[in-house]
Amino acid sequence: MKMGRPGGFLRLIRPLKCVMMGFAVIAGASLVSAFNFSINLLLGFTTSFTLTGASMAINDYFHRHIDAINKPNRPIPSGAVSPKEALHFALVLSIIGFIAALGTNVPCLIVAAIAWIASITYITKGKSTGLPGNFLVSTWVVIPFIYGGFVVEKPELPLVIFAAIVFLLNTGREIMKGIVDIRGDTYRNVRTVAVLYGEKDAAFASSIFFVSAVGLSPFPWLWRLVSNWFLPLVILTDIGLVASSVSLMRDSSGDNAGKVKNLVLMWFITGLLAFLAGTVG
Repeated sequence: MKMGRPGGFLRLIRPLKCVMMGFAVIAGASLVSAFNFSINLLLGFTTSFTLTGASMAINDYFHRHIDAINKPNRPIPSGAVSPKEALHFALVLSIIGFIAALGTNVPCLIVAAIAWIASITYITKGKSTGLPGNFLVSTWVVIPFIYGGFVVEKPELPLVIFAAIVFLLNTGREIMKGIVDIRGDTYRNVRTVAVLYGEKDAAFASSIFFVSAVGLSPFPWLWRLVSNWFLPLVILTDIGLVASSVSLMRDSSGDNAGKVKNLVLMWFITGLLAFLAGTVG
């Protein structure tokens, strides 16, 4: 069998997402404890990076037929990586991730196992369920931040609030992704909000989650859990999310939803920076 090209394996795991999930662990730790480089932080980053990469590879394996319609240039449908190679690669990454988690502490191994199970459940069964699947993947996205708290053995309230905001933002973004992928999802009978109720209702539902996240964002400052350095970036984030919601409501087409989806990812990053800035002072 011809071995898949290295570039194909790299694209298979979506390295930017892996890096972001790795840094989510460091961010989670930094939200509850002053940043100090340690072997545990390195192991936490490694666990999140590799398990995210594994889930991306498994996702592409199970959804290769949908990707052949929606994203034919992905590694498996394009032939850069075979389905069997993708599964073997995912197994190797999973083993590395669990070893790194065990090397951190037992609670981290438990949380990593929960994250892996949530990811595989979503990939194999959850996506076709629509909104419940959106909740499941949002739980998976939130876990690395909580994991960061366990890395330093100090999960606290600011981290919980931030995790709730991330959950709302990601759920809104997942609903919006259903608008972008409506053609392939309809073909495969994936019961997203967009497929069941149409693009406009999906845009409305997505906006509700974004605005809910905005509504939750002042509480860390009001409860004096963060410093005043939190305010400039969180205000920017909130304005961006409201503007993105208005744009989506005005134009719920797949093209615009794709653009707003990328903007929301940027607002997610500024929101994370707001929380990190709030730990100063």
